[in-house]
Amino acid sequence: MSESPQNTPVKPVIAAAAAKRANASIIGMLLAMLSTVAIVMVIVWLNPQQKAETYRQPVDVAAISAHAADTAGFTPTAPELPEGWYANYARWNGPGADGVAFWDVGFVTRANTFIAMKQSITANPTWTSSQAQDAPVTGTRTIAGYTWELRDKPKGDRSLVLTKDGITTVLTGTADFKEFDVLAAATTKTLKSAPISSDDATKGTK
Repeated sequence: MSESPQNTPVKPVIAAAAAKRANASIIGMLLAMLSTVAIVMVIVWLNPQQKAETYRQPVDVAAISAHAADTAGFTPTAPELPEGWYANYARWNGPGADGVAFWDVGFVTRANTFIAMKQSITANPTWTSSQAQDAPVTGTRTIAGYTWELRDKPKGDRSLVLTKDGITTVLTGTADFKEFDVLAAATTKTLKSAPISSDDATKGTK
């Protein structure tokens, strides 16, 4: 039985010009997308992902130490450390409410742990204890011929303290003892004596 004209499906007819315009629009959109992807890929290729070390600003501890020496009254230590170590800050801190001015350097070890070095010629027991995070004295550690005071407490950083030639040095951080030993040895190797004041010289002649 044949279908009546009313039931015959009507197929839409697109004019050739309209079909051409539709195809051109689709092709143009695809070309635009491909162009965008290509541009992005070129940018990524020209700017590869940078490692964290790339953004690490070098800290010239020796230069900052030399600049601070006149103000400090002594030459702050700028230890020479093995490859893999670096300083992430170095600064001279003027006296605060406690009256203690000090040299302050942060070192990142080869094992990516941290040790802070503080030095002062005006240190007092309260300041020293504060820099060692008020940890109790738990012993001593002899490094490169010098006996450092060890301060440690559970779940806290450890500290080594040494007073040599009028300069008090406090090393504090999370590193292993072997890394403390490296920094302590390098520190005492370059440690320069504080100048003797006129009062001290007078006392020495009495």
